[in-house]
Amino acid sequence: MIENENKQEEQVLVSVASERAEALGGILIAFFAALMAISDLTNNNIEEDKMLAQGKNNNYFSWYQSKSVKQSLQENELSTLEILLKTGVVKPEKEVAIAEDVKKIKESIKRYKMEKKEIMEGSANIPKEDWVQDIDGKMGQIIGVKEWEKKSEKLEKANNKFDVGMLFFQISLVLGAICIIIYDNPKLQKLFIGLMIGCGSAGVGFSIWGYMLSL
Repeated sequence: MIENENKQEEQVLVSVASERAEALGGILIAFFAALMAISDLTNNNIEEDKMLAQGKNNNYFSWYQSKSVKQSLQENELSTLEILLKTGVVKPEKEVAIAEDVKKIKESIKRYKMEKKEIMEGSANIPKEDWVQDIDGKMGQIIGVKEWEKKSEKLEKANNKFDVGMLFFQISLVLGAICIIIYDNPKLQKLFIGLMIGCGSAGVGFSIWGYMLSL
């Protein structure tokens, strides 16, 4: 009689512990699912910023390349005119005009070099007196190729951290689901709850790491 009562009490205690574990598992699933949704939204925004940075980087590099082509053409023209002057092929009355052209071409080449430097480095990374390229009539607005590359790489690293965080969140939710499915085994449920909290915490940690990298 006493044994039966003890068994019934044990079953009741096990049932109560199991119900508590199920309730805690459900709460944790909802909690980590919400955090995962927030992390996913943040990661998507960072992904958009990364794509924008990569696009800007490509555009600015193309701009840099076009300046290089123009500079190369000017240098070829300068080389030709200087050869003509040195060889004496040019008539004396034309030398002054050609010398003036040589001067203008040298100034143009110098400007192309300065423009290329500003496009590559960015206005903020060169002296103000070296600003020669404007955007919509405003000077000092150039964000250089190297800056866009650096930003793109930084956002790529942030995306990777968020991806790892999302993986841990998903594992955490799976462990929570298993915890709810298991019944009448409070010890095993506690184990899965502990693993769930561990994985969820790792997901939070990687998400915060990714967010800090994106700043």
